Amino acid sequence: MLGFVTFDAVRGRSSSGWVTRTPTIVDRIRSSAEPGSGRIPFSVEFSPPRDEAAEARLWRAVREFERLGPAFVSMTYGAGGSTRDRTVRVTGQIADETTLLPVAHLTAVGHSIDELRAMCGAYADRGISNILVLRGDPPGDPLGEWVKHPDGVEYAEELVRLVRDMGDFHVGVASFPEGHYRAPDLDHDTKYLVSKLRAGAEYSITQMFFDVDDYLRLRDRVVACDAEQGEKPIIPEIMPITSLRSARRSLELSGSKLPVALEERLVRAAGDGPEEDRAAVREVGIEVATEMAERLITEGAPCLHFITLNFARATGEVLANLGLSASTAASA
Repeated sequence: MLGFVTFDAVRGRSSSGWVTRTPTIVDRIRSSAEPGSGRIPFSVEFSPPRDEAAEARLWRAVREFERLGPAFVSMTYGAGGSTRDRTVRVTGQIADETTLLPVAHLTAVGHSIDELRAMCGAYADRGISNILVLRGDPPGDPLGEWVKHPDGVEYAEELVRLVRDMGDFHVGVASFPEGHYRAPDLDHDTKYLVSKLRAGAEYSITQMFFDVDDYLRLRDRVVACDAEQGEKPIIPEIMPITSLRSARRSLELSGSKLPVALEERLVRAAGDGPEEDRAAVREVGIEVATEMAERLITEGAPCLHFITLNFARATGEVLANLGLSASTAASA
């Protein structure tokens, strides 16, 4: 069994040598904020590549975002742990070979406690101390029945405690502005989130959403349930839509939904032809993401977390619109 893991520093390699990174996401986003300036930190989400071509595309995006300076980057984890080895390898490479601060995803589904401990050890070996803990989706059908591994854990709260007990890890969790699709109602969903925060999670990153009011109501519910836990950052996740078909698929898998007015707008942009007008859809998607981000900044969101799908251009355009980057990201 693995013992208690400690971290003296989290370091990464850059062209100028080794650099020391802040080992906590909360400290990083707070130190990056500029109160009263209308500027806040941003972060981005990558997905583990499925083949060599996809990996080359990922690394182009990684290098572009390294230039833009996110507070942190996260690497997702496939349903049922299907990308476990690739997730560990690529997240480790980001830690070793860039100046970026990586957050590794860890899911409970399909893993025994021993396997989860081994994953934490593998991340620790690469100097990765920030972990986003998720219950995870079932393999095959993400919306299907969730079945606990016979030697695993049932809830994300248990996984938070497991990771925290392993050593000096900094843990984040997921939150759901529209409520998790498995939760019976929003009150239960809020209690689940608060229980994860009480277990030791330091922040949460939301599932993607398209109605800022849903995020604001989530934040208010957490404060009403437990004011102390309500002080912890709730980081909103934004997906700049570049394809209506792709957006619908992502929403189907997540259990989220598009507001009716936005969907109608995107449908009009897509047109009536056999192939959607991607350029028109993309224009709407960038505009909507920018408007959402502007309001979230005004409402005091601590950081903006962008789903990138391993491309830098769309997120880079939103950041440029917000004045959060020196220039629009190049196509990647």
